[in-house]
Amino acid sequence: MFWVLLLLPAWAVAGVACSRLCLAAVRSASVDADVGEGHELTLYEAAFLSGGPGRVAELTLVSMARQRRLLLAHTGWATVVDPRGRDEMERSVIGAIGPEGQSRITPVRAAAAGADAVRGLADRLTGAGLAVPDGARTTVAAGVRQVRGAALTVLALGLAALLLPVPSDMPRLLMAAWFGLPLALTLSCLALARIEAHPYSRWASPAGQRLLAALTRHTPAAADDRTYLTSIAVRGVHAAAEPELRAAFAHGDRA
Repeated sequence: MFWVLLLLPAWAVAGVACSRLCLAAVRSASVDADVGEGHELTLYEAAFLSGGPGRVAELTLVSMARQRRLLLAHTGWATVVDPRGRDEMERSVIGAIGPEGQSRITPVRAAAAGADAVRGLADRLTGAGLAVPDGARTTVAAGVRQVRGAALTVLALGLAALLLPVPSDMPRLLMAAWFGLPLALTLSCLALARIEAHPYSRWASPAGQRLLAALTRHTPAAADDRTYLTSIAVRGVHAAAEPELRAAFAHGDRA
């Protein structure tokens, strides 16, 4: 009966993970449906809700480069052309580059992402109910990851139990069925989360996700600068049309 000692933790892992996911989904669904009504996202807000502080820093770098006030070399270096920042985000980037006016992109992005300007933006979005609070960042997205891990754990414990010697009066098919129950529980939770709560977001609340969806729907088809920067804010630097720009950030990451 040693296999029972493996079945108990399988049920425990599956039960805890599914309970956390359900609680996160309930908290997410309890947000006021009118939150954010009439609010039009700025590019910085869209970047934060889509990708967090790092995405805001990337958007600022790309925006300044588009205006020829910053040079982003394909070798992963950023060079200041115009040292006058037009807003707090740009001043954070220029300050992160330093007085020499040149620095690698990766540390600049990291420093700008942790600047007071980005923290203030996060606080405003959280206060408006559009962003997930810092302490609650393990919501539906994290819950889904936990349930996936629980499903793999149950599967591994079941396989281990099947490989152990079992009493002759215990069919292996019946044993597999016992482990199949917690596995079915985790897979059902994942399926329901996919239907009810997808896409999973680490940063945006349900209200924030609605505004992001509206922003992408209402973005004009014309390839103007606003459309280009909206694409960067929502999808990240890999959405940039210029291979040199993508190489600049990729080279910085490798370095």
